[in-house]
Amino acid sequence: MEWLLELDKYLFVLINQSWETDWQNFLLPWWRNKLFWIPLYIFLLFFLFQNLGRQAWYLIIGLVLTVIIADTLSSQVMKKTIRRPRPCHQVEEQLPVHLLIPCGSGYSFTSSHATNHFGVSGFLFFALGRWLGRRPWWLILWAASIAYAQVYVGVHYPLDVIAGGLLGWLIGSLLARAMLKTGFIAREKA
Repeated sequence: MEWLLELDKYLFVLINQSWETDWQNFLLPWWRNKLFWIPLYIFLLFFLFQNLGRQAWYLIIGLVLTVIIADTLSSQVMKKTIRRPRPCHQVEEQLPVHLLIPCGSGYSFTSSHATNHFGVSGFLFFALGRWLGRRPWWLILWAASIAYAQVYVGVHYPLDVIAGGLLGWLIGSLLARAMLKTGFIAREKA
């Protein structure tokens, strides 16, 4: 376990400092901010109602449930059980941190940003994949880029976002599959 934590710290320093660029310093603090994505969420709502009619309501309910479950498990269960300090709070270990946003007062493991975004990604991947005719792989890249940004700005370790991403993906994909199986979401276009 010790070697895994050392690898995690090594990867954190690599992403947070060695890979530092001016464009990432500018973009990634915004990229990981939920307000930055409001236009995408509005577009998604418009797309759902425009293309799926009443089915859109079930998808929205599924998305809301996904975020509630993902956020609760990450913030209230995982973080409060494991209690791993954020890298920006590791002053006793003298871990170098290039902090681009306020550190935050909560714990680090698991990243709620990663859990929530991978939850949404997993839900939409399975729920909308059949409607779109193929799997929307870009959703995984979107969630992964936000998870990467959490490490880059200095508030999470790589294992925090990996574990959060896996937890979120599991929640989102299981909820989408359950809604497909029970018929709340149609399997294909009507």
